[in-house]
Amino acid sequence: MKKILYIGNNLKNKKANTSTIQVLGNLLEKEGYTLYYASSKTNKILRLLDMVKSCVSLSKEVDFVLIDTYSTTNFYYALIVGQICRALKLKYIPILHGGNLPSRLDSSPFLSDLIFKNAYKNISPSVYLLEAFKKKGYENIAFIPNTIEIEKYPFKARNLETIELLWVRSFSKIYNPSLAIDIVKRLKEEGIPATLCMVGPDSDGTLQEVKQLAKTLNVAVTFTGKLPKEEWINLSEKYTVFINTTNFDNMPVSVIEAMALGLPVVSTNVGGMPFLMENNKEGILVEKGNIADFVSAIKGLVDAPKKAEIIASNARKKVETFDWEMVKLKWFKLLA
Repeated sequence: MKKILYIGNNLKNKKANTSTIQVLGNLLEKEGYTLYYASSKTNKILRLLDMVKSCVSLSKEVDFVLIDTYSTTNFYYALIVGQICRALKLKYIPILHGGNLPSRLDSSPFLSDLIFKNAYKNISPSVYLLEAFKKKGYENIAFIPNTIEIEKYPFKARNLETIELLWVRSFSKIYNPSLAIDIVKRLKEEGIPATLCMVGPDSDGTLQEVKQLAKTLNVAVTFTGKLPKEEWINLSEKYTVFINTTNFDNMPVSVIEAMALGLPVVSTNVGGMPFLMENNKEGILVEKGNIADFVSAIKGLVDAPKKAEIIASNARKKVETFDWEMVKLKWFKLLA
């Protein structure tokens, strides 16, 4: 079997959710591939140096280099690692994650070409990024969706007699977690009781801001911090609607997981979301930052339980196509 160096933020601390490098890397290992990883260093400079060192030291051993690629700091990691791979004649494969990557293609066309046009193949987990890259002339790109092991996500029909909201993400400004507090406040003002649970680590100090907002608005919220996957899946059984408040997105695994579990999803209509779920068929899509739209969508699910049931069922069928047993065949073909 092939040997692979996987470049990404392999952080395992309280400030980081489980990342693609940990999920995909583990799944590929189970299929018999040999995986090397860089990097688990917390310091960004040391992390980059570890990535560079790994490329050089393993250049004679590995067949491919996978590179998790985002639109901000990690974009430059991908740029540097990609050019080192070119010099070492290593086949490198950027895996495109950042929901804001289309803006990066516009703002940094030369650097983007250096990374993506020289890649062995670019992998897009969403049709959204696939189309955005093709519009910019990138032909060496393929669609392989983010994956889950579907048997680990038991489907449960939800009783929407009560509004029990679940939010799962890192606490970061780009994910707009404060909007979740505003939604519950508005529901409360309209005389509609609702609970909210927010699951995830604090990545940029936003958690304290959200807690303060909840206190100021007198909104009761359960903050669990980062939870292992199994724990938040078990916790999800108590909740009836999943909300995704982000300002930018690609193909978030947390939303895929919610769809698999039978939670009807109300999400901002940004990035790859309309490609992940068809509005009013597999979820409800609303305008970014619009409290009234979120509240109306949630009330609509409660008022039409049959519609909510159909949406949840359709969503489950959609994400069953992302099961590892199906997705792995695409990876096998790529890495053959």
